[in-house]
Formats: sequence, structure tokens, C-alpha cells
Amino acid sequence: MKGFSKIFFTGLAAVLPVLLTIYILGWLGATAESVLGGTIKLLLPDRWYRPGMGLVAGFALVFLVGLTLHAWVVRRFFSMSERLLNRIPLVKAIYGSIRDLMNFFGGKDQGFSQVVLVRFGDTQMKLLGFVTREDFSDLPAGLAGDGIVAVYMPMSYQIGGYTVMLPRSAIEPVNMSMQEAMKFAVTGGMKVKAPALEDG
Repeated sequence: MKGFSKIFFTGLAAVLPVLLTIYILGWLGATAESVLGGTIKLLLPDRWYRPGMGLVAGFALVFLVGLTLHAWVVRRFFSMSERLLNRIPLVKAIYGSIRDLMNFFGGKDQGFSQVVLVRFGDTQMKLLGFVTREDFSDLPAGLAGDGIVAVYMPMSYQIGGYTVMLPRSAIEPVNMSMQEAMKFAVTGGMKVKAPALEDG
């Protein structure tokens, strides 16, 4: 029974990430096809429409938005729209969280300035964290003093963590990319390898 469970979970570990990736990509494609495909059907005669045009239009639209954001006028308009969204309490929280998450996984690490290890007193215990702020001039007085930095310490296997104010002497810089450090923290430091197929 133990051998059966081991084989089953080995197969599950190999198949599940692939299935989830395909499902998410399929859902995004189906959503684009449903929303944009319906619009295209209204603009084109039925004999000209082909399945998949909505998906292609979705990719083209995203690329076009990214391209136009390089223009100063469009960036200005987008910035004004963001400021408007940030004035609406609930929308601000949702939009800001999604934007920061996409910026992080898109390689924009402006939120985290440094990967660090946080030392705990005279013990040998250290926690992995990210310096998120060194300037507190725009925050209420007394929140942080000179030589203090804000460090975010994520939890493993869940969305959450702690933001702590620490003296710079309590942290130790680590030569590690933000993505590598976040992956290390979220997975509990495990080095996961793809299941290998055994001969015979």
C-alpha cells in the first residue's frame, strides 16, 4: 500500500502542475475568446469569423497597451486613471495588490530593494526577508527613526507575512534575486526536482 501511495503521489506531482498551467491558460484563452470574440462577431460578417480570433485579438490588445504605455501622453493618462482608482477604498486595495503582484512577477522589483537575512539577538536563527522601505519621511513621526528599515518576511506555503521595523545592524544583505528568494521562502526552502522516470 505504501508503494502504491508513493507511485500515485509521484505521478500527481508530475501531472498536477502541468494540468493547472493548461487550465489557467485555457481559462484565459476562453475568456478572451468569449469577450472579444463576441465583439468581433458584431463587427464582421459571420462568414469571415473564425474561432480563435478573440484569443488573437486579446494578445494583440495586451501588446498594443504595453506598446502605447511608452508614449508620454498615454503614460500620463494611465497615471491619472491609477490615481482615481486609488481614491476608492475597496478598489484601491484590490487594484493595488494585483498591480504589485504583477509587477513583482513581471520582473519589476521596485517594491523590494534588497534580500536580507534577519538575525535574532545572540541566537543562530535567521529569517529571510525583503527590505521594502528605508525612507519614512511621508509617514507619521515616531513610526521609525534613523537607521531603521522596514523588512517584509513572507510565510511559507501561504499568502501572508510580517512587516517589521528593524535597525540596519540587525539585517545581513544576501546576494540573491527577488524571485529566487521569494521562491525559497514560499516553498519552505525545499529544492524540488521533477520526478525522474525509473528504468524497468
